[in-house]
Amino acid sequence: MREIHSLEEFDRVLDARGTLDGLVVQGVDLSLRSEVIESVTCAGGTFLGARLSTSTLEHVLASGAVVFPRLPDLPFDTYRPQLYTQGELLGGWVPGEAGSFEASALDSKIYEWTTQWARGQNVPLLDALATRLHDHAIDDALAEHLEAHRDVVAVMGGHSMQRTDAAYRTVAELGRSMARTGWHVATGGGPGAMEAANLGAWLAPHADTALDESIDLLAAAVDFRDADRYLCAGLSVLHAFPDGAASLAVPTWFYGHEPTNQFATHFAKYFANSIREDGLLALATRGVVFAPGAAGTTQEVFQDATQNHYDIFGVVSPMVFLDTHFWTEQLPAEPLLRQLAGDRTYAAMIGTADTAEDVMRYLVEHPPIRVGA
Repeated sequence: MREIHSLEEFDRVLDARGTLDGLVVQGVDLSLRSEVIESVTCAGGTFLGARLSTSTLEHVLASGAVVFPRLPDLPFDTYRPQLYTQGELLGGWVPGEAGSFEASALDSKIYEWTTQWARGQNVPLLDALATRLHDHAIDDALAEHLEAHRDVVAVMGGHSMQRTDAAYRTVAELGRSMARTGWHVATGGGPGAMEAANLGAWLAPHADTALDESIDLLAAAVDFRDADRYLCAGLSVLHAFPDGAASLAVPTWFYGHEPTNQFATHFAKYFANSIREDGLLALATRGVVFAPGAAGTTQEVFQDATQNHYDIFGVVSPMVFLDTHFWTEQLPAEPLLRQLAGDRTYAAMIGTADTAEDVMRYLVEHPPIRVGA
C-alpha cells in the first residue's frame, strides 16, 4: 500500500490519482483539506493519527476507510512517519545547565513516562497500545531508511567502555573505516563501544587527525552518569567537526537512563528492547562486530548466532570478535560459538581480530552468503 507522510506528498498523490482508495496516510494534519477529501472516495484507506475535521472523519469512515485516532497525553508521536534525527531526542536540553538533560530533554521525558509502571507490571491498555504503535511506526521508517543503505554492518559492545580507553579508539577507527568503505554503521545507540563506532563513522569525511582531537575533547567527561558534562563534551566534537557521515543507532528506552548518543544521524528508538535487539542484528547483513562487553553483548552474540544457525533471514553474515584474548580467554564465547556452529555454513564466518584493520580485512574477505544462492 502506498504510504503518505507529508501534506505535500498528499497533495501530489491525490492530484495524480483523484482518489484516496487504498492509501495509508500517517501522521499528517489534514484539517485544511476537508473539502477535497470529502469530494473523493477513500475505500480501503487507512488514516494513522491524521488530523481530520468531524465531517471529514464521518466521510472517510462511510467510504470504508479505517481511522486510528491520535492518543492523548503522550510525550511521543505514536504514528511518527520517520526515524528520529540527530539532536531531536536532545530537544529541550540546555547545555551547561546541570540536570537539564534529565529534566527537559525529550529523550528523558519519554523515559520518565515509561517508569510509571514497574517492570513486569501490566501497562494500561491505551498506553501499551501506544508503545506498540510507535514501535511499528519505527519499524516502517527503518525499512524505508534501509532502502537507501543496503550494506549495513553492526558494532556491538559494552556501555562501560570509557572514552579514554584504547579499545574506544580502536572501535572508533573501525567505524571510520567502515563508513569510508561505504558501509552503513549501525549500533545499539548507547555510550561506550556503541558511541565509539558512531563517532568514527561521523568523522569519516574528516582528516585522520580529527579522531585524536575528538578523543581529547571527549576526555573532559568520561562518565555518562554525569549527563550534562558528558553531552557537553560530545557537543564540542560536533562543533569542531561538523557535517559528518551518516550512521544508525537503534537504542531503547529500556536503557533510558543512559544519555542520548550524539554521533549517529538516524535513530530507530524502541520501547520494546527485545524487538530492537533482534531487529538490529537482522538488518546487519554485511556483518556484526562484537567489541568487549558483558551480559548484553554476550546475549547479542548468541542472538546473531541463532539467526545464522537457522538461516532465518536467508543470509549468513560474518561474525567478528574484536579482542581475541577477551573473547577466547576472559569471556570465552568464541570457542563455544565455534563448537555450536559445527560444520554449518556460518562456522567459516566466525573470526577474531585485535585491530580495526584486521576486522576490515576479515569482513572484506568474508562477504555474506545468500542461502540457496
